[in-house]
Amino acid sequence: MQRLKIEDLQRIKEKHRAEFTLREGGYRAKVTVHMGTCGIAAGARTVMTTLIDEIAKAGLEDVIITTSGCAGLCAREPMATVEIMGYPPVKYCDLNSEKIKEIFKNHVIDGKPVERYALVVGSETTY
Repeated sequence: MQRLKIEDLQRIKEKHRAEFTLREGGYRAKVTVHMGTCGIAAGARTVMTTLIDEIAKAGLEDVIITTSGCAGLCAREPMATVEIMGYPPVKYCDLNSEKIKEIFKNHVIDGKPVERYALVVGSETTY
């Protein structure tokens, strides 16, 4: 068996960095794209693909993308929720590629929510 070199180990580390970051909770921002049947029919896959491309272009390693089912507001799909560490989550609605690019740049990168696309700020609380 051939011995591993430092370069080989670095490649393996980079390949699995996102997985480790997710598992350890070491992210600054999380974007959840709601991908229930209604969301997919309304264009959530395009929103997801655009978001993945934007994160890759920006070279960010502290932002993760997750998916969920229907958020319960089928008429407002596609929807996504942006959570920035230390700030309340923001749920965005009626999304498309251009809107998610703007949300990514302004909210995820610059930390400024895009109010005109926001449906709600904050999260539900159960008592």
